[in-house]
Amino acid sequence: MNEIDIKFLEDSFKKYYFNHLELIPVPERTSEREFGYQKFDSNFFNRHISLKDEKELHLLFMQNTPSDVYCSNAYYAFPNSPMNEKDWKEADLIFDIDAKDLNLPCRPNHTVSICNECNEVEKNSNQCLKCNSTKLEKKSLPCKICMDASKVEVQKLIEVLNNDLGIEKENIQIYFSGNEGFHVYVFNSQFQKLGSKERSELVDYIMFRGAIPETFGMKKFKPNRSLFPDFNQKGWSGRFSKQVFGSKSKRSKIISELLDNGYSSFQKTLDGVSEQIGVKIDPNVTMDIHRIFRLPGSINSKSGLTKLLCTDMTKFDPYSDACFLNDESVEVVVTCPIEFKLKNKKFGPFLNEKITIPTYAAAYLICKKLATIA
Repeated sequence: MNEIDIKFLEDSFKKYYFNHLELIPVPERTSEREFGYQKFDSNFFNRHISLKDEKELHLLFMQNTPSDVYCSNAYYAFPNSPMNEKDWKEADLIFDIDAKDLNLPCRPNHTVSICNECNEVEKNSNQCLKCNSTKLEKKSLPCKICMDASKVEVQKLIEVLNNDLGIEKENIQIYFSGNEGFHVYVFNSQFQKLGSKERSELVDYIMFRGAIPETFGMKKFKPNRSLFPDFNQKGWSGRFSKQVFGSKSKRSKIISELLDNGYSSFQKTLDGVSEQIGVKIDPNVTMDIHRIFRLPGSINSKSGLTKLLCTDMTKFDPYSDACFLNDESVEVVVTCPIEFKLKNKKFGPFLNEKITIPTYAAAYLICKKLATIA
């Protein structure tokens, strides 16, 4: 990214932080958290920062003009010490749901390829049409289908957290990540002190991974149809019944078919059901008890959009509600071969064009490496 583009993004982000500090909630037990940030003009990741209060957090934004700001889900005795000296106490549970992990059929339609050799931009491809290089960087401009599918996964996760794990709704917060997914936070739960291994087991349960036929009534020898789960059962047994049997009237017939097909076939059925009804979270995120996450209320430099608390998932439109940069006009040169929508306004496609667009759209394109200040 050239200096002019960096200056534009820094100025735009700084205005946002000056005008919208109220959107950045100061994390509870601030002094026990590790903070970190990155800048546009540096690849260096500033970590192991300790902040006492709201004033010091706001000062970090004003003095550094960061591209991204992060905060740990963990609580430490010495957050500004090296990792092996921090003295880990506990950590909130955080789940990451991202459209890129959902294998949606729409994704190729809104993905562009940027050649690392000649900077040619074109629709999703595996080889540059200009120089034939295969060194391509992919950038996605997610659509409504992506966000709706991500919301479905969030609702599935919330249902498991509430009904299976006994987590109260008031201890759960949902945030738009600022790019193409959601972060779900769980506070003050019985899982706070779980280590990485135990969180891995929790992830397997939520994703419905590693399920065995015996749990759902199927045995290798002398299977008994009375052991198969029913619709009114809680947890994954009930979800399995609804997915596989479809309706109560079909249950008996389908159990007979499952018994006839045998144990190995049932395992394949179970694996398929797992893919369909398991919650699609990023397992590595939840298992990592030392990770630092994008700070709520801060801007995501991959998009220029804000990581924002979602209070009504049904009505929430990330590409309108989380778009806080201003409407001031700016002239840019753009190559973006696909259409996208921000603040209910359509943009593109553009083919190496000099155009005047609002700051929020210019920042979005520059963050995606599809535009530069003219």
